[in-house]
Amino acid sequence: MGCRERAAKDDLLRVAVAGDACVPDPRGTLPGRGAYLHPAEACLDLAVRRRAFIRAFRARGPLGTEALTEYLSGQQSTSL
Repeated sequence: MGCRERAAKDDLLRVAVAGDACVPDPRGTLPGRGAYLHPAEACLDLAVRRRAFIRAFRARGPLGTEALTEYLSGQQSTSL
């Protein structure tokens, strides 16, 4: 979504909408439309700059990405 590179579904993080925010869905069980993103902060930054979440989820206004940022920073700290 952010960098627009292709990858296997297992290598990507599913993102869903809950209320007015984008939330990570690593198990892929949240209801509704989903979008896929590389689990990297650089890819998330690109998606936010390109307003890709608004287009992917057909949202009428801005969507919060704080939960995604927190999730990705937690993932990177555990992989070090």
